[in-house]
Amino acid sequence: MHFSEQWLRTWVNPSMTTEQLSDTLTMGGLEVEELTPAAPAFTGVVVGQILSIEKHPDADKLNVCKVDVGTGELLQIVCGAPNAAVGIKIPAALIGAELPNDFKIKAAKLRGVASSGMLCSARELGINDEASGLMELPSDAPVGMNIRDYLNLDDHVFTIKLTPNRADCLSIRGVARDVAAITGAPLKSFTAEAVATTITDELPIRVDEPVACGRFTGRVMKNVNAAAPTPLWIVQRLERAGVRSISALVDITAYVMLELGQPMHVYDLSKIQGTLHARMAKNGESIKLLNEQTHTLQDDVLVIADDSGAIGIAGIMGGDSTKAELHSTDIFLEAAFFSPDAIAGKARRLKFSTDASHRYERGVDFMNQREAIEYATRLVLDICGGEVGPVSEVISTLPTRGELTMRVSRAQKVIGVAIPADDMAKHLSQLQLAVTRGNDDKHGETLTVTAPSYRFDMAIEEDLIEEVARLFGYDNIPVRDPVATMTMLKVPESERVLDAVRDALVTMDYQEVINFSFIDDALESDFAGKDSDPIKLQNPIASSLSVMRTQLIASLVMNLKTNLARSQSRVRVFEIAKVFHRDTKVTASDSTVPNIAQPLKLAGLAYGSNAPEQWASVTTDIDFYDVKGDIERLFAPSKLTFEPHSHVAAHPGRCAKIVLNGQTIGWLGQMHPRLQQAHDLPKAPMLFELDATAVIARTVPIASDVSKQQMVTRDLALIVPRDVSAQAIENAFAALRQKDASAAIIRDVQLFDLYQGEHMAANEKSMAYRFHLQDMNATLTDAQIDDLMQKVLATVIEQTGARLR
Repeated sequence: MHFSEQWLRTWVNPSMTTEQLSDTLTMGGLEVEELTPAAPAFTGVVVGQILSIEKHPDADKLNVCKVDVGTGELLQIVCGAPNAAVGIKIPAALIGAELPNDFKIKAAKLRGVASSGMLCSARELGINDEASGLMELPSDAPVGMNIRDYLNLDDHVFTIKLTPNRADCLSIRGVARDVAAITGAPLKSFTAEAVATTITDELPIRVDEPVACGRFTGRVMKNVNAAAPTPLWIVQRLERAGVRSISALVDITAYVMLELGQPMHVYDLSKIQGTLHARMAKNGESIKLLNEQTHTLQDDVLVIADDSGAIGIAGIMGGDSTKAELHSTDIFLEAAFFSPDAIAGKARRLKFSTDASHRYERGVDFMNQREAIEYATRLVLDICGGEVGPVSEVISTLPTRGELTMRVSRAQKVIGVAIPADDMAKHLSQLQLAVTRGNDDKHGETLTVTAPSYRFDMAIEEDLIEEVARLFGYDNIPVRDPVATMTMLKVPESERVLDAVRDALVTMDYQEVINFSFIDDALESDFAGKDSDPIKLQNPIASSLSVMRTQLIASLVMNLKTNLARSQSRVRVFEIAKVFHRDTKVTASDSTVPNIAQPLKLAGLAYGSNAPEQWASVTTDIDFYDVKGDIERLFAPSKLTFEPHSHVAAHPGRCAKIVLNGQTIGWLGQMHPRLQQAHDLPKAPMLFELDATAVIARTVPIASDVSKQQMVTRDLALIVPRDVSAQAIENAFAALRQKDASAAIIRDVQLFDLYQGEHMAANEKSMAYRFHLQDMNATLTDAQIDDLMQKVLATVIEQTGARLR
């Protein structure tokens, strides 16, 4: 929120400098983001009036002006501004004046004609960016007066960053109330006295939604001069609050909103048909707003309507059909209280925000509407004239403000300072709260207040504690190191922390990424399948982030595309994050949401060469077995098996499910050609996704004796059908070890050769295995070894159809 320091000081004027006031606001919870002067420093500029103009004899675009600057002597100033005219009053920089950007005014000759000064635009003075011509001043500006004094340029603009709960400070009165409470300076008493009515005209008003519209107030005014100029002091205050002056009537409603916090609207009375009422929109009802945009409304949007239909969206923006214009003579002023629940989210749905919606969705003072109407009426009368009708008002369902009780001992414990109860009561009283003291056996000493109508954020005991701490002064709370009893949590040896998993992957040349948990619906369907049924977001932050992801792969592919667009040809990334599935078995708890499962996953992507480019080896593209080896190293010493699998995101025939101890824990595969083409990838990346819980688990080492016996090796070369996998053969070895005690001497089996080609049938392949054999207690004999190898061969032949090479 922006506001003028001078405007604030008309409400409360503490004895402190601008910088001290800024620090006070910040330490009081109203953070000052920026403090800027209303205009840069300059000197020697006064109000001048052009009395005569002659064309420059040697320049078509220059004029020779005689200017009265209040010294009793007319100055001759050459000026090229297109709006220079006899009689207008403008800023005149005298000889010796110093303008912004270190520009000094000297006596000069322009095309041979002497010029004793300079006539200025607003941009040349640094007031605003208007540079199309001279800055025209009101006709009553006193000639010769210093322009800084006349325009109140020795002012400062505060920009404060308000938290959403402090809607009461979205007005000068609200900020002033806080400044008075913090500094103890007196707050200006303000009461908008009722304006005497001069006509009896009223507009019928009605409220069809009493909860959404708790109060609807308005007044008819006739014979107003809507084209009257807005006084300079209002224009200045509006501009310094970041509001552009439009017309007197619109400016007045904006001014009242900024000063009192009550949004208002002004209608052209002649354009309203029948009764004005607040109701819910009809589904599909259309309305053209003041911003000239036409919107189709849903039936949960509160509108202001007349007998012709909706003429405004309540609490957000008025309609174009009934707007007051410069030729309007009869108007209807409206001020209302709309429930925050009725307004919240509607402006965002329409893809714009207004000052009114910003205030209504946070909560405005529901006792302020009549006062705002009277105040605005007085301003309209003073500026535009007119006749005044009686105030029409419908009061329906207003919020209730209950009593809040704060335990003194609880407040002292939370704040960490033993603030006396008397001081606490004083601080709350400074906020204009009526404090009741109490004492009982259960709670000890207590302070009870009734939350005011303008403080929607006061609802629980902690809110009062916050106010006490704020007014006591955050900088008065001593800094103490936290003291707590720390208990070291036990980490089971059978688990490893996620950081250890991350370190392992980084060691393998992967880099961690962190993505949104939201994803595009179409992208989710591509990588998870059309039956994934993702959870849709009711209010996504962007159309491309509309559903909760059920897998991590799609996000990694987007990371890959970003890197490729930045000329990164080798990409290896991983992510550890939760995914989200519908699951009716999940119940609510501290860490779960009902009906939504949130398993933790680890996903990875590898693209490009299998190693950085180097001189010592030929660079080849990464393949299935490179990433398979990475996954096996991640799980070592546990043994994984890989079985053929199909996945919607993987290349048919180049995908495997990953099995650990008989349980499927994930999948690995090359990207499907369809997705590679859809995402315009030069090469297909390798993808994998694992259950993070399986990755975290690890086998606890078991100590065993080291055998003193010699290790024996034997090789076994087999010819097998090409469709027999290495895993099938290894399964046969494992089956023998389980059913035959003599096979316990097999310590390790390794595939060391694979041959397909010449001297081999087209449908066969040769696979050679090396067996490492060792007995813990005795030396192995040749007969014992030969007998075991025959059993191995027989088992493989039986289960896979292999034959000895």
